[in-house]
Amino acid sequence: MTINPILLEVFKNRFSSICEEMGMVLTRTAFSSNIKERRDLSCAVFSPQAEMIAQAAHIPVHLGSMPLSVQAAVQDTELDEIQEGDMVMLNDPFQGGTHLPDITLVAPVFSGGDRPLFFVASRAHHSDIGGMSPGSMPLSTSLYQEGVIIPPVKIMRRGRIERQILRLLLKNVRTPGEREGDLSAQIMANLAGITRLRELTEKYGPELVQSYGNTLVDYSERMMQETIASIPEGIYRFEDFLDDDGQGVAGIPLRLELKVQGSTAGLDFTASADQVKGSVNAVRAITMSCVLYVFRCLVKQDIPANSGCLRPIRVHTRPGSVLDALHPAAVAGGNVETSQRIVDVILGALSRAIPDRIPAASQGTMNNVTIGGVDPRRGKTFTYYETLAGGMGASCKHHGESGVHSHMTNTLNTPVEALEHTYPFRVLAYGLRAGSGGRGRFCGGQGIYRHTKVLVPCEVTVLSDRRRTGPYGLKDGEQGMPGENLVRLDGRWHTRPGKFREVLNPGDELIISTPGGGGYGSAGD
Repeated sequence: MTINPILLEVFKNRFSSICEEMGMVLTRTAFSSNIKERRDLSCAVFSPQAEMIAQAAHIPVHLGSMPLSVQAAVQDTELDEIQEGDMVMLNDPFQGGTHLPDITLVAPVFSGGDRPLFFVASRAHHSDIGGMSPGSMPLSTSLYQEGVIIPPVKIMRRGRIERQILRLLLKNVRTPGEREGDLSAQIMANLAGITRLRELTEKYGPELVQSYGNTLVDYSERMMQETIASIPEGIYRFEDFLDDDGQGVAGIPLRLELKVQGSTAGLDFTASADQVKGSVNAVRAITMSCVLYVFRCLVKQDIPANSGCLRPIRVHTRPGSVLDALHPAAVAGGNVETSQRIVDVILGALSRAIPDRIPAASQGTMNNVTIGGVDPRRGKTFTYYETLAGGMGASCKHHGESGVHSHMTNTLNTPVEALEHTYPFRVLAYGLRAGSGGRGRFCGGQGIYRHTKVLVPCEVTVLSDRRRTGPYGLKDGEQGMPGENLVRLDGRWHTRPGKFREVLNPGDELIISTPGGGGYGSAGD
């Protein structure tokens, strides 16, 4: 078939707009502030072979791993064959998931035939999925402590919700009403994607739409090959460290050997640390997401970030390592904290090959805060989850942005008004953290600080990193300032480590100060 470049551009934008519309439906119909305010969600379209064709500009750590979720949904031998009107739900990190709060719904798209033409998928971070602490981001040592593990199961069968499956799930979470609302929003998002894809196939014909979907994947592959070919050939090494695992293991090394040869790249992470007791272990899907994100950022053309981007790249991990953990390792923090450090390591290696195209390290953490308790205003249990923004690294041309979510998180900041309306908190102060960005010819962006008072008895868990060492600078730029966690108990302030759990009483306070980005170039230049 002859490819029409104009029609190719039309399909590129149509597929992407379908994903964006799915995300908009999910945002507007969700119950939890984490989804409707922060937009901690992702939507994408896949081929029948589970190759990602298009995605919306949502959460990078979700999207690179979602093809594995679709594969698990389609190939699981315990499931009946997927029929029209079915939707498969899963969150198992060892079957295509990332960590348990991220629930994925996968649905087939039929258009008159007996085989699906496409799949659509939505993934959203639910602010509680059970487990040992409210918010399901605990200081865990096993996957079983982190919440309900959902293998691929049909949450919808031939257009009807499987009420027994839903009931079983809702009985094991702290906020069942909110969970049911968010799951319903994901179902509606998938239905919106199915409707739009059917309209597309009715207009152009299923064969043409599928053909251009496959062509878009091939196109992204060619553009990625050209991008890799522009990097000088060679072997580039870099290492960085996680502060700790929250269970006594400090200075956890992540090591990369990057080999660029022609139009292909090989990333060898096998020298990284063994998996640890704490929850900073990452499954291989997380590592793949980080690789996809970084290399997609190198491409100058406006291409779809789809499965074609990974075809010229080989990723080597070691099963049983912190970047390819084995069941039943604790992984709640791997999706959020370790993913950020993987990006730092990949960018660090690339900075030795193409220094003028790579920024200094950004904050390198997501600063995860979960708080749970009972809200007397409503007489209901609440679970609050949020990641906090920080400073971005400077580049050879610009200062780093301040107070933004960077790299593997792409969420928004929850407005103070929404936070105080929804939860029994008061935000006493919220702003940029002056002087936290690394000095340099171009300075790193500033982190933020947020000072919160709780109004009811509650339990807080914080998973954060870059509390011991700051994000690195490049070309003699200085490090960004590390973050800091403080709690005020009975009128006295106490410093807490990057990963901690605390029981708070009414009037107790919490301050999270996030890292600044690294600087670029000598401050004297």
